[in-house]
Amino acid sequence: MSTAEISGPYPGIRPFTENDQRRFFGRDDAAREVAGLWRRNRITVLYGDSGVGKTSLMRAGVVPAIAPATANVLPVGRVSRASAFPTAALPEQNPYTLALLSSWSPSESPTRVSGMAIGTFLRRQERPDRYGARLPTLVAIDQAERLFRDTDPDPCTQFFDELIEALGRRPDTHLLLALREDHLDALQSVKALKDEPYAQFALPPLDQQGALEAIERPLDDTDRSFAPGVAAKIIGDLRGAVGPGGDDAADTIEPVLLQVMCRRMWDELPDGVRTISHGMVPDVGDTLSAFCSEVLATVAADHDRRPGDLLSWLRGAFLTTPARAAAVREGPDDTRRMANSVVHAMEDQHLIRARWRDGSRWYELQRPQLSGPIARLEGARWPIRTSDAASQLRAAETALAQGDTALARRHAKEAVEACGPGEIRVRAEAESVLGNIAHEERDLKGATDHYRTATSLFEALQDTAAVGRLLSAVGRLQLAQGQRAEAVGQLEAAVGRMPNDPTVQTGLGQALWDAGQPKAALAVLDGVLRRDGDTPEALSTRGEILADLGDAESALRDLDRIDRRSRPSARAARALALATLARVDAARLELDDTVTKAAHSGPVLFRVAQVQRLIGDIHAAAELAARALAAENPPLPPHQRVEATRISRQM
Repeated sequence: MSTAEISGPYPGIRPFTENDQRRFFGRDDAAREVAGLWRRNRITVLYGDSGVGKTSLMRAGVVPAIAPATANVLPVGRVSRASAFPTAALPEQNPYTLALLSSWSPSESPTRVSGMAIGTFLRRQERPDRYGARLPTLVAIDQAERLFRDTDPDPCTQFFDELIEALGRRPDTHLLLALREDHLDALQSVKALKDEPYAQFALPPLDQQGALEAIERPLDDTDRSFAPGVAAKIIGDLRGAVGPGGDDAADTIEPVLLQVMCRRMWDELPDGVRTISHGMVPDVGDTLSAFCSEVLATVAADHDRRPGDLLSWLRGAFLTTPARAAAVREGPDDTRRMANSVVHAMEDQHLIRARWRDGSRWYELQRPQLSGPIARLEGARWPIRTSDAASQLRAAETALAQGDTALARRHAKEAVEACGPGEIRVRAEAESVLGNIAHEERDLKGATDHYRTATSLFEALQDTAAVGRLLSAVGRLQLAQGQRAEAVGQLEAAVGRMPNDPTVQTGLGQALWDAGQPKAALAVLDGVLRRDGDTPEALSTRGEILADLGDAESALRDLDRIDRRSRPSARAARALALATLARVDAARLELDDTVTKAAHSGPVLFRVAQVQRLIGDIHAAAELAARALAAENPPLPPHQRVEATRISRQM
């Protein structure tokens, strides 16, 4: 049997992927136009409503439309990620940058792109055509609206600054950015894009011809076909599925609702049927009610709510009058007394959509046709949600990717509790996710405890790489807590498991320096850079150590090869190297807001204190040295405390 016959020709609510291109129809013109815009413009923005098919168009339509011989097309990227990989094993980096580079290189370990600048990554991706000329590199970011959901705008701003700068330096790189229409204003307000011209393409719902193709053509790869007029009946049923507030004059079809309808029809076909007749088309009202019921049950289970409560909220928010569906405005934390995290989940599941109006986001039903099916759900029996360990782990990863740590923790704990004797790997990954959550919340002890538990479980599975990553994570956490001898031991053990991993070895170099062993630290870092001279964290760490040791010129050679914006320790080290060479103005410029961004870092505050001493501001140097001695995130290494104490006494 072909893959289409095994999984069905209609994906339902999930997007089409590159593997589904042979069953993706109805968007040929849009795919060609977007592909052309992508190739001709440095930046192209694809936007549309939730559920209109942006992801499907990009992955199953636009990317396959570009011949590999004419362009270097990277996998479609994302700016949100979460997995069982222990994040504490990686250097600090803008989370959006790490997520994007990991998605652009899915076959690579995150350690290979951690700490890397977008520009460096893009330079490494360049490749020639068969004649030796450099091919254009086409990169895409899907679901970019995630960038604007963060309550802290700084990571988003820094991400766009880095991204646009990287594109400016690589004119052969072209970006396709997809996001929901209600976030278009937020994108246009990004400072880095103010002077950047970009093309736009608005993706509408399917017209009738596109909808017919999307229904009929996927069966080309199967041994089934439609009787005359059946596909038109499905379209007519969707248009006529009116309830309170419905609109039977609509001339477009929502792709997500069409796929829901077709998927249910396919799944309910009797065995042996070769021609799909009118009588085999399921009732549209029942189908859409089942869709709404499934979404409400899923969101309720994910957010520890009762489906009936979510239904009551929907009815009160959108079915307030028999004549038309209403809209409700999003508040800072909740929308009509429903937590915004729950509202966002219903939006992500295509039950509702957002509109930007009068300076605010307003929610309405995904389509007016859903008002009738929702009204039918009063007193409904809700689908039973599975709560096996694997599904709870996936839910935890999804919640963590969306920034909801409380929900992620609940799912991860339930995954641990649901594990049976044969599910050691699921339990190990769930413990690692709990470690990631604790690490994100700066609970270093809690993160260490969960990582240690995960280490023991992976040891039982004889998964050497996983054990090495977790040992590295524990070692880095110990280093951040000032437990230097223990950190060296953990990181040496991690190197024993993963001797060729540059991130693990760089962590060992950092630990050796903090433990007062500069020669050993530099030897480890020199080894990393001999094997891979572009490893950003190794260059930064060696440059910082050399600046601390007074070898300013060597320090600058390393530090000038990395992107220092998201690493205050590297900026402070470069300022120290410049001040050592009496380049006072350049040193002051490098410091800028470094102290503000690393107000609790002992090493950073001590370097800034040394800079102030070298440029003659003894009072500022003494004050900063005193702060460095009291700092705990991370604390100042013992071998630097003597000098910091001497400077602080000059107050």
